Amino acid sequence: MTVYFIGAGPGAPDLITVRGLRLIERCEVCLYAGSLVPAEIVASAPEGALVRDTAPMHLDEIIDEIKKADAAGKDVARVHSGDPSIYGATAEQMRRLDALGIAYEVVPGVPAFAGAAARLAAELTLPEISQTIILTRTSGKASAMPESESLEILGQSKATLCIHLSIRNLGYVETALTPNYGADCPVVIIYRATWPDEEVIFTTLGEMKARVREEKITRTALILVGRVLGETRFRESRLYDQDFAHVLRNAGKKKARAGLP
Repeated sequence: MTVYFIGAGPGAPDLITVRGLRLIERCEVCLYAGSLVPAEIVASAPEGALVRDTAPMHLDEIIDEIKKADAAGKDVARVHSGDPSIYGATAEQMRRLDALGIAYEVVPGVPAFAGAAARLAAELTLPEISQTIILTRTSGKASAMPESESLEILGQSKATLCIHLSIRNLGYVETALTPNYGADCPVVIIYRATWPDEEVIFTTLGEMKARVREEKITRTALILVGRVLGETRFRESRLYDQDFAHVLRNAGKKKARAGLP
């Protein structure tokens, strides 16, 4: 018996990996985070399978269901949104399973920030503008942030920021980031990225609070901050430059131009 922690992707049912979907199709027990995992994905569980939404359950109840499956020799599809390694609360479950001697595997999924970037057709790492993406969040009811990871500190990098679980903390986001990014820094707020009811707000640090208030968005939104957003005046990468030689392209031509044997 094995528990499979499966990343369901950001929302669109067809963005789950083939591996993840195939496992759901054969596991006799499916425990899924119903608030963020599309019903269409878990509907592919086999006929007669136990399919249970874990949104109203606490950790002990979830582990109890897994223990029952283990006793019956049934594989479990433990389905989380996005990728299980990012804000998935999977580590605490795995720690319990380690103590119980129950085997598990992790199946990666498309993370929310990647799904959001795809819908925007945006490259989040532009030459000489930003080559770093920081995935972070702000303190909330569930857990506080380490002091060393405050937005004031992370913002000093001026990297592209993907801020999760923080739509109710926009005042703090603005105050913390404006000194380094500027009030006119582009911001994109994406509500339920890749879902049918997805909503995208293009704004700035200085105007985002008012825009979000107008749209009445209060949860399930990702905040992207950075100068890469909507930027068109960036230097082209040397990767495809005809004069840039690497082991797979043009090495011989460069030698010939240089008069080398």
